[in-house]
Amino acid sequence: MTAFSARFRQQWLGDNASPSREVLAGIVVALALIPEAIGFSIIAGVDPRVGLYASVAIAMVIAFTGGRPGMISAATAAVAVLVIPLVRDHGVQYLFAATILMGLIQTAAGFARLDLLMQFVSRSVITGFVNALAILIFMAQVPQLTGVTWQAYAMIAAGLAIIYLLPRVTKAVPSPLVAILVLSAISIWTQAPVNSVGDMGQLPEGLPSFVLPDVPLTLETLQIILPYSLAMAAVGLLESLLTAQIVDDMTHTDSDKRRESAGQGTANIAAALVGGMGGCAMIGQSVINVTSGGRGRLSTFTAGAFLLFLLAVLGPFVGQIPMPALVAVMIMVSIGTFSWNSIPNLRHHPWPSSVVMLTTVVVVVATHDLSMGVLAGVLLSGIFFAGKVQRMFAVERVLSSDGEQVTYRVTGQIFFASVDRFVRAFGDDADARSVLIDLTAAHFWDISAVAALDKIVARLRREGRTVEMIGTNRASADLVDRFALHDKTGVETGLVPH
Repeated sequence: MTAFSARFRQQWLGDNASPSREVLAGIVVALALIPEAIGFSIIAGVDPRVGLYASVAIAMVIAFTGGRPGMISAATAAVAVLVIPLVRDHGVQYLFAATILMGLIQTAAGFARLDLLMQFVSRSVITGFVNALAILIFMAQVPQLTGVTWQAYAMIAAGLAIIYLLPRVTKAVPSPLVAILVLSAISIWTQAPVNSVGDMGQLPEGLPSFVLPDVPLTLETLQIILPYSLAMAAVGLLESLLTAQIVDDMTHTDSDKRRESAGQGTANIAAALVGGMGGCAMIGQSVINVTSGGRGRLSTFTAGAFLLFLLAVLGPFVGQIPMPALVAVMIMVSIGTFSWNSIPNLRHHPWPSSVVMLTTVVVVVATHDLSMGVLAGVLLSGIFFAGKVQRMFAVERVLSSDGEQVTYRVTGQIFFASVDRFVRAFGDDADARSVLIDLTAAHFWDISAVAALDKIVARLRREGRTVEMIGTNRASADLVDRFALHDKTGVETGLVPH
């Protein structure tokens, strides 16, 4: 087997190298996508086919262009909530135009390597993101758990029993698929009084067609759609890259985040051109795919292709699938997504990490906005990190035996958050005529640190002292040489690189 064929097989079939498991996992995902896509269409204020066709196009295209095999992308609530004002004020055609621009922005972001910004998202933020999403997935099922018949509760319980018990007998077929098929057969045969997929909204008939947005190509149109496109692109990339990281952890494999960013853009452009809305990666459906055995691109492509087959050929049957069956699957996803270890870890992890995780969860659940929660977590992580680092320095004062010279030995990191303490550490030495600042064990990080050094030297000069600095490392010396003012004021510094 050549290296190319081995890589192709790995990418499309994953580690298990089983086409049947990939296909079956994709079928389960396709069934779970239907009520989600309809629901997101309703949120955005558009016809159900807009969300369904988007899920078909995004899943099929991302299978080729994405950087995370086995991850599922489709129409999502995170993007749907952003376009409500656009659809309400300007119509669905402007949504299609905004989605195309969203795709172009994401493609450009991939080439610009904006995926590297994920390095600033801490593990605590990712854990909070996962837990919040698990809670939101469960909350989305609440309408199907309230005000329903006892048969609905019985079917949900039966579905969960099949999902969790069947794998102990056999793993040849994904247990969520078996649960959906068995409960669908029971529901249709007994005419059980439960909600069905058809109750969510009318399913489209036939295949989607190629369309161009019917909007004027003017600067005014660009001004209308650009803010929405930027928001959709940012939220879509954030959720996709976070989901890719989670799937990486679940499968113990790496993904190409740059390719994923550009691939999301291509998939969204394709979705708009067939009359679909924008979307991104879906952690719930990705978890379904992985737990059902999907590891490669084939499962992702199958999800989109089988969804298209269901809509075009089996629409009447799909409409009869009972919602309790899909609710059982999504409850399984919610349970499997939540990081249960994070609860006992609250007592064992450093308190700043726990605060960041809990803040991310609370903000996401309160706002239903994943980007706001992640942004709050990242900002809080930065504040805690800066607070920790700014305490990682000390200044030791040593006075010579004759009292003529005082030496300050600086240790640690000097940057914007630590400059106040750095300045205050240089006290009033009225009897010392010269000052030696030993920077051998210190590092200057930014112009705020250099400005603080300027402030210290200027004060000492006004007091009639001479100042000498020794031991400056190369990076700090370069920063001081470029931005310091004290060398230009006539002060004798005696700057000696270390």
